[in-house]
Amino acid sequence: MVAIERVWRSAPPAPIFPCMAILPPTSSPRAALADLRAFLRQRSREQLLGAALAVLVTTIILIIFFVDSTINTAPPPTVVYVENYAPDRTDADIIADQKKASEERRKQEEAKKREFQKLEKQLGIE
Repeated sequence: MVAIERVWRSAPPAPIFPCMAILPPTSSPRAALADLRAFLRQRSREQLLGAALAVLVTTIILIIFFVDSTINTAPPPTVVYVENYAPDRTDADIIADQKKASEERRKQEEAKKREFQKLEKQLGIE
């Protein structure tokens, strides 16, 4: 007869963080999928249909957010018109062009002011 020696095991070490004791141990993706399959087998058809619709609606909303975030985000192309001047332009020509542009701008401002005054009279604003 063989004598079996019994050795007392010491208690496992306490967790470093006490809150970590409530978390489940890590498992493989295969075990997680098997667990999900077993859980879904115990559900009724209505519950599975409701779960599928909930996942579908959530997926659609996420897709819409991702697609919408890429639409109309780039600024439209800006066209800039540049006036080329002759290199032999004199100061008198420059001053004359500036006066002409200033007069055109003043006329546009006056026309806009008259339009607003006309609108003010139509609406009775004083």
